[in-house]
Amino acid sequence: MSAKAKKRCGWCTADPVYIDYHDNEWGRPVHDDRLLFEFLVLEGAQAGLSWLTVLKKRQNYRRAFDGFDPVKVARYDERKIKALLNDEGIIRNRLKVASAVANARAFLAVQKEFGTFDKYIWRFVNGAPLKNRVTNLKTLPATSLQSEAMSRDLKKRGFNFVGSTICYAFMQAVGMVNDHLVDCHCY
Repeated sequence: MSAKAKKRCGWCTADPVYIDYHDNEWGRPVHDDRLLFEFLVLEGAQAGLSWLTVLKKRQNYRRAFDGFDPVKVARYDERKIKALLNDEGIIRNRLKVASAVANARAFLAVQKEFGTFDKYIWRFVNGAPLKNRVTNLKTLPATSLQSEAMSRDLKKRGFNFVGSTICYAFMQAVGMVNDHLVDCHCY
């Protein structure tokens, strides 16, 4: 079946970047700490914007944020933050950039406590993806009890830009929840 002929979730536009993301990443379980950190930063950057905007800047983010190495990002100082705010390849919002640095520091603290961020974050779904039976976009949830618990705990640990809606989007992105529509080829 060709890429065009496949049935996809209604939010997936015809943009090749979106199709690739939908078909190969969204809803697929992620257990790599660096990739989990990447999605945490990108989801925070997305707040108030379209996800496609962020996806199109993803390679620029990888370059600007040292491949999303949380150790390197945690060491960013005010000079580096200023440089990032001048980088036209990323979303230049001071609060979002500063939160990426603060989140890197909190991320490292979680790794130290739990061994990996993966062990910590997947506890919110008891280590296995939740599989919803979404039949149309109108019933697609924006939050869940798990995303609310995750948000509270992340905030308590010093994370920013981790409201319940952002946490739910993160959960969808990293496969902690599968919200592909039931008639989507990825379901």
